[in-house]
Amino acid sequence: MTNTLIDIRNLSKIFLEKPEPALQNLTVQIPGGKIVGLIGPDGAGKTTLIRLMAALLIPTTGSIQIAGKDTVQDPEAIHAFSGYMPQKFGLYEDLSVEQNLNLYADLKGVEEKDKPDAFAKLLDFTGLHSFQDRLAKNLSGGMKQKLGLACALLKKPSVLLLDEPSVGVDPISRKELWKMVYELLKEGISVIWSTAYLDEAEKCDTVLLLNSGKLLYQGDPKELTQQAQGRAYLKTNISGSRRAELSRYLRDEAVMDGVIQGKDIRLVIKKGKKTPEGLQKTSPRFEDAFIDMLGGGPGGESKLADLRAPVPSRHETVIVAEELTKKFNAFTAVDHVNLEVQRGEVFGLLGPNGAGKSTTFKMMCGLLRPTSGKALVNDLDLQKAPGLARSQIGYMSQKFSLYGQMSVLQNLQFFSGIYNISGKKQNAMIDQIVEIFDLKHYLGVSAELLPLGFKQRLSLACSAMHDPPILFLDEPTSGVDPITRREFWNHINALVEKGVTVMVTTHFMDEAEYCDRIALIYGGKVINMDSPDALKSKASTPDNPNPTLEEAFINLIEAHQ
Repeated sequence: MTNTLIDIRNLSKIFLEKPEPALQNLTVQIPGGKIVGLIGPDGAGKTTLIRLMAALLIPTTGSIQIAGKDTVQDPEAIHAFSGYMPQKFGLYEDLSVEQNLNLYADLKGVEEKDKPDAFAKLLDFTGLHSFQDRLAKNLSGGMKQKLGLACALLKKPSVLLLDEPSVGVDPISRKELWKMVYELLKEGISVIWSTAYLDEAEKCDTVLLLNSGKLLYQGDPKELTQQAQGRAYLKTNISGSRRAELSRYLRDEAVMDGVIQGKDIRLVIKKGKKTPEGLQKTSPRFEDAFIDMLGGGPGGESKLADLRAPVPSRHETVIVAEELTKKFNAFTAVDHVNLEVQRGEVFGLLGPNGAGKSTTFKMMCGLLRPTSGKALVNDLDLQKAPGLARSQIGYMSQKFSLYGQMSVLQNLQFFSGIYNISGKKQNAMIDQIVEIFDLKHYLGVSAELLPLGFKQRLSLACSAMHDPPILFLDEPTSGVDPITRREFWNHINALVEKGVTVMVTTHFMDEAEYCDRIALIYGGKVINMDSPDALKSKASTPDNPNPTLEEAFINLIEAHQ
């Protein structure tokens, strides 16, 4: 390959605490002057590979050379000409934006006389000029990522290593991040971008697809997408439940994958299989080929839903917000929000980082006391009868909120215990949960050491094991791969078919397509509330008559700015 920037030869990495190698005999040449996407399911080895490239880990066998420098023999040279942005926010939250820049400038050896110009350029580039005195912990998710990018760029690198920079970031901030990266390319900076968002992979010049530490594909994402050509279909004009219809199709041996797309269902057929009748062809997506290469989706079954009885229909309106308001001193985070959610509905709260949706969400499930107004679940006021109301709720937080120092088994025992599940019933429930979520190999592992996908599985298991009629899911699949995301939505869809009501927040717009209705929040107010397809219709223009939900999100928010 011409213009090779990174030369990886026979690379393997083994961690003693893990039974399988993180990377296995990887040989690949990565070009310079490009955006190279690093993709794969959870545990594929993406983060390990990026950390090896950044000379933060030593290979077990093999070598990596970047611009002719070996990561083991000359790590200081690698550090000098590379920028690295870790998956987790790696800056100091109790320091301001300016203090973080100062600290990282010192670490990178930026001379004092060069700091003012470097800071001014980066603050302007990232749009953080007005926030340089704000503590990092008080920044929105998008701003945190921009600050991380600024720190990685302090001493202009030749190669920029970004480990899932857009996880937990709203579509507008993701768009801004990509715009910044394209500007960096013009300056001759090469970019390695690890991502769980496959629409981002489509924007890359070339992609590396990893699975179980092995390289499955290297090349143009468009070429991989073509492998699904002629096998992507839509099921339209669905008269009954979309969820039941999707589950039925996913049990068909001809169907490789399927998702809900607004009022329709999107299906991909296996190679060589006869297409079911009544479908219409549609264009393939990169995600179709990705799922296909990994052996197909997880099917449509949910043993979790099979375990529970249908929710009694005592209440049709099960979640209510009445003039819900939250003020932090002089700042109004949520401003007189009103909404109702029906039994067996998936209701989405969407909005940019800092718009007020998480504050609304926390008040709706009783974690935050409103300044005024009230939140009800099954006619119970969360402030007047908090214990009884919370017994009706299963809550899965945005950030991993289980006990990291406790093992998986200890977490399951603890959370079942606080819901008064004990004795033989507790043991039987835990055994069932372990089987459903494939946790048997992790029972003795501390929860904080789990791979991200298994952390999310454990969180969902703990939130649902007491059979609550209402689930509050705060970005339940943030950062997980598409196959794990499908597995989660199999459970959610099947629970909803049993009458469970779900309120969900997400920044992943393909996931928002599963919602029956969406409340779009901006500036602490609900600025639009409708079905996904209706929101897309509202955002259509003569230039873009059929916008995606992500494009609709951006257009509707920008119209209120």
